[in-house]
Amino acid sequence: QVQLVESGGGLVQAGGSLRLSCAVSERTFSRNVMGWFRQAPGKEREFVAFITWSGGSTFYADSVKGRFTISRDIAKNTVYLQMNALKPEDTAVYSCAAGSYRSSHPSQYTYWGQGTQVTVSS
Repeated sequence: QVQLVESGGGLVQAGGSLRLSCAVSERTFSRNVMGWFRQAPGKEREFVAFITWSGGSTFYADSVKGRFTISRDIAKNTVYLQMNALKPEDTAVYSCAAGSYRSSHPSQYTYWGQGTQVTVSS
């Protein structure tokens, strides 16, 4: 059973930055893709970005492209989400997930963390 634990959320002013971390209990070849998703109150879960453990291929949602950067540290089994130029509309619970396919659809991810709250004040 793969376990994912997020950290790094908090309250920040608009224009500020935060870095989220997702510690993974183990990496497997069958779960090569790590994704970040977010969900704001009353809204559906939204894709943010994904990265592959092997090769480090990345893909971003248009809403965060140029502001957010996803990265991974293989030695630490950790995935990061650097968030810059934050906007109030970025406020949400951010969750990381592990899956087998490069996808922006939550249904393609098998394991999920508990999430961390990010609040951006105007």
